[in-house]
Amino acid sequence: MISRLHIANYALIDSLNIEFTEGLNIITGETGAGKSIILGALGLLLGARADAKAIRRSDCKSVVEAIFNVEGLEALAAWAEENNLDWDARECILRREITPSGRSRAFVNDTPVNLTQLAELGSQLIDIHSQNQNRLLASPDYQLKIVDSIADNAALLGRYQSDYSAWRKAVRALDAAQKALEQNRADQEFIAFRLAQLDEAQLVAGEQEELENERELQSNMTEIKQLLTEALDSLTNGESSVLANLSQAVEATEGLSEVLEDATELARRLDSARLEIQDITETLSDYDSNLGADPSALEQIEERLSDLYSLERRHGVETVEQLIQIREDLRSRLEAIDNGDMAIDELRRAADVALKAATATAAKLSARRREAAMTFADELIEVARPLGMPNLRCEVAIEPLKALSPSGADALEFRFAFNKNQQPQTVGGSASGGEVSRLMLSIKSIVAGRLQLPSIVFDEVDTGVSGDVANRMGAMMLNISKKLQVITITHLPQVAARGVSHYKVFKEDDSEATHTRIRRLGADERRGELALMLSGSSTDAAALANADSLLNK
Repeated sequence: MISRLHIANYALIDSLNIEFTEGLNIITGETGAGKSIILGALGLLLGARADAKAIRRSDCKSVVEAIFNVEGLEALAAWAEENNLDWDARECILRREITPSGRSRAFVNDTPVNLTQLAELGSQLIDIHSQNQNRLLASPDYQLKIVDSIADNAALLGRYQSDYSAWRKAVRALDAAQKALEQNRADQEFIAFRLAQLDEAQLVAGEQEELENERELQSNMTEIKQLLTEALDSLTNGESSVLANLSQAVEATEGLSEVLEDATELARRLDSARLEIQDITETLSDYDSNLGADPSALEQIEERLSDLYSLERRHGVETVEQLIQIREDLRSRLEAIDNGDMAIDELRRAADVALKAATATAAKLSARRREAAMTFADELIEVARPLGMPNLRCEVAIEPLKALSPSGADALEFRFAFNKNQQPQTVGGSASGGEVSRLMLSIKSIVAGRLQLPSIVFDEVDTGVSGDVANRMGAMMLNISKKLQVITITHLPQVAARGVSHYKVFKEDDSEATHTRIRRLGADERRGELALMLSGSSTDAAALANADSLLNK
């Protein structure tokens, strides 16, 4: 459930803090006091679009933060793990920030998330139901969701969707293979021609780099030979060469061994350096002997590289390795033509097996939906008739689809009749706004115990009713609140009197601006608020007596 709500710098709210309780929470206040502002702020935590115009002061950001008690909601912990978010088994914090420029940021437990993640989590924590959402009742997807909740189809629906996904994947693989085989057969001669070209080139991995290095060497042979000569002259030629001087230094140092304690070690180190330089000299001499300009070799290198570059340009690549990959792909395409019919048959069998599995699971779903639909229709009539609809009839029509869909094999439609002489019709063609509101409240009452949802907000769903119907709607909301937290924004005293906690939204002026405030009412304040709702006066004796009567119920 939502335990605390903080709103700052949003519309008429400079700073507001609300602590909600378990059970039925009532919010009342005059029209325009700011109840819808609080609802709009809550909507931001469900991913609603942020509007910079709603920021009260342009020099600081707007913040909406809600703290939820999530004990026992294991599904949310699994969601957090899937989204790589830290999770506290007791408390979850959702926060939305809007900068004056309109930029929005979202957080779950102080970790930044995107709006999609915020909306996914928020929708599992709280359901905001307003009159605008009544149109959902006409949605086939929403109707199917209701019946599935009644049938407790979550696990079976998950299995079906897995089977359906596997079948669609198998169908896509079959379609792709058939199109590829048709294309390969159409291109067979061209594929064989390109493959023959690449086979004839006798491509070798690493060849291009090796040839380019050899070309560089041959192209600069004169300079290389000159540098080798200079190096060898310095090391070996003449009495002042490096090796000659090192040999003299070794002899001289050895002669100092009788007078200098470290002379022997120094002579050894000098001799080691002489041997190392001697080895370097021999290596350079080998290079000098083996290297020589070869115009014919350079010509062959250039010719081979030209052939490779031409092939690469033709195939739109840059390396021999990529040409080799193309060659093997072409070879595989030719082999696929030879084995194509066999592969297609195998993929077709796999698609048929997947279709049978999905169809079998869909049939189980359909059976459970038909049974649940009858239960739902009977229960809805029983729950909704006392809400001023004594002649209500409900039918749930289920027809088989021509092909499987992501939700199963059923086309489902709710039909209602509100008068004795009326045939059941779709909700859009048969119900008034008030009737749809009462139907939705009744449906929420039926499915509340089957939902994992911890909180629900009703925004003036009781508009347009009064008297005994209002009493019954209040009782229904109270009954729902025994299963999950309910927050109700209402103008009806009969509903407000049922609440465990009662909050009043009001406006307050200071010298600079108008502010929206909210406070939890004590017993006497609540009595006065109900009297005000009944008569327009919080001190009217008859209204106070009526308020006492409502509270005592």
